[in-house]
Amino acid sequence: MKIRKQNFFNTIFAFLRMTFACLMVGVNALVLCFIPHGKLSVKYMRFFMRQFNFFTGMRFKVTGKLSSKRPLLCVCNHISIFELTTMPVAFGGSFFGKKEISTWPLVGWIAKKFGVIFIDRRPSHAMDALNAVKNELDSVDYPMFIFPEGTSTNGAYVKRFKSSLFDVVEKTGATVQPVVIHYRLKDGTKVSDEDLANHFAYFDNKKMDCGPFCKRERNAFMQVFHIMVLGGFLVEIEVLPCPVLDGLDRKQIADKLYEIISTKYMENK
Repeated sequence: MKIRKQNFFNTIFAFLRMTFACLMVGVNALVLCFIPHGKLSVKYMRFFMRQFNFFTGMRFKVTGKLSSKRPLLCVCNHISIFELTTMPVAFGGSFFGKKEISTWPLVGWIAKKFGVIFIDRRPSHAMDALNAVKNELDSVDYPMFIFPEGTSTNGAYVKRFKSSLFDVVEKTGATVQPVVIHYRLKDGTKVSDEDLANHFAYFDNKKMDCGPFCKRERNAFMQVFHIMVLGGFLVEIEVLPCPVLDGLDRKQIADKLYEIISTKYMENK
């Protein structure tokens, strides 16, 4: 199976799908006004994202099983915005995200309703970020997902993990579980690094070294529209066993989780 080429017909069809998706977001935003922030609003995210995946043509496949232990911190690689739409449907729970998203019109408000905890990643705010993670893990009974690369990549590799937030593992006694994300065409066909960067990945070329495959920049809205033109794709979510982290400091924890996730990611590519 090859990536579908853009033409007049699938562009018009994608425009219609985007129109209905925007209406869906508007209707759900009104519903969220009447749902209090908390466990109920987080559960509602599952329903919301299921609708979003339908309009974008998203499918996902899960192998492995999340631990039943709580608090549970799931550590994932980060390629695209679509990890944020598939993980809640697959597992429930919510995310830790970068603080900038909280200022986005409507999106920031919806994310807060869905239990997303925004973290200021600047080194001078490391203690505040650590406390935000700790307080959330202490207070919820659902899994929280974090992307310790600090940004999305072009999918050709996994970026080294930032160690600053892994202090929280010792302070909360949280169980840590690695999760590996791969992107495929809808029939499961593997995607080349070049096609992944050009069509599926989402990142800011100005803020990172994206290696040999640097796609043109798209904002989140245009990335969603582009995927609709392509007809969607498959997200493979592989849940790995929880590693033993006892006695390790935050740098050692970050390095160990990086090696586990990076090795499995490159192996499955």
